[in-house]
Amino acid sequence: MNPSFWKNKRVLITVHTGFKGAWLSLWLERLGAEVHGVSLPPKDSPNLFEKASIHSVLSHHCLDIRNSEQLGQLLTRIQPEIVFHLAAQSLVRYSYENPLETYETNVIGTLNVLEAVRAAGSVRQAIIITTDKVYENHERDAGYKEHEPLGGHDPYSSSKACAELLVSSYRRSFFPDSLFDQHKMSIASVRAGNVIGGGDWAKDRLIPDFVRAIESGSDIVIRNPSAVRPWQHVLDALSGYLALTEAMSTQPGFAGAWNFGPAENDARPVRWIVEKMISLSGKQVSWSQDGGEHPHEAGYLRLDCRKANEELDWQPTWSLDSALEKVVEWHLADASGRDARETSIKQIEDYMNA
Repeated sequence: MNPSFWKNKRVLITVHTGFKGAWLSLWLERLGAEVHGVSLPPKDSPNLFEKASIHSVLSHHCLDIRNSEQLGQLLTRIQPEIVFHLAAQSLVRYSYENPLETYETNVIGTLNVLEAVRAAGSVRQAIIITTDKVYENHERDAGYKEHEPLGGHDPYSSSKACAELLVSSYRRSFFPDSLFDQHKMSIASVRAGNVIGGGDWAKDRLIPDFVRAIESGSDIVIRNPSAVRPWQHVLDALSGYLALTEAMSTQPGFAGAWNFGPAENDARPVRWIVEKMISLSGKQVSWSQDGGEHPHEAGYLRLDCRKANEELDWQPTWSLDSALEKVVEWHLADASGRDARETSIKQIEDYMNA
């Protein structure tokens, strides 16, 4: 990171109360940015936002991104230079139960953000966070590249693919590269793998489910032990977003879609992740497979990140082993009563030094 780039920059984060947004808020504050966050109250309890007192490092605005009028007024008042749009309904199984809410949040919410960005006139870089699940997944061995077809079997994945189409349309319609000298605005969409890290207690996710099992002394039940996902530490994904934002400030060619995933050999099955976490924690925990019926979830998914490797000189810094060690380290520190914000900042510093 280039601290001089971020010093005093006005940055807006949607859903800074979420797991990824909370980590991003802490990192940006450490880099010297003026951080604003817009979100509804946290859904989960406990949560990193409250445990790490994120409200003390930024200006907190409680607002639903589905309210286009209020969102537009807020951006016009704040005049942010950089926007990170993370707000989403991000759970696959929940999307089957609540498809309307999923599409309203992930599609209409993204449209409202893009309109607010366009109207504010101050934004120079907008990073729209989607997911690795936007691709039409044929469960092949090779990783998916940014130019490959979008799809989405479940409502969550489909809604995020819709958001990608919105971003592409707005970029070409209102902020084309050919007119960059006039509008001086770049929009990118970013697709990360399955991010993990300390402070994630979201429901229906593997690592949080494991943490709850450790805390309660119960066994962990997993749905698909053989499912392979591109696991990565949250700071690796965020480092890609930050590096891309800096690059976008220099020339229009960096606008577009980007993958920020782990090293190829860090796409591992769920079973491997659980057994590794048990070993690192030193706890007597067992796991079993949930034999019930479940909605469709992809069994295999990889990302091809050569574009970021070659054009941004970006590489994941922490291996999956290191990432899992940091997750266990964070939650053991939390269980022992250590300050969550200090632990998180220490891990950000460890990452930057690495």
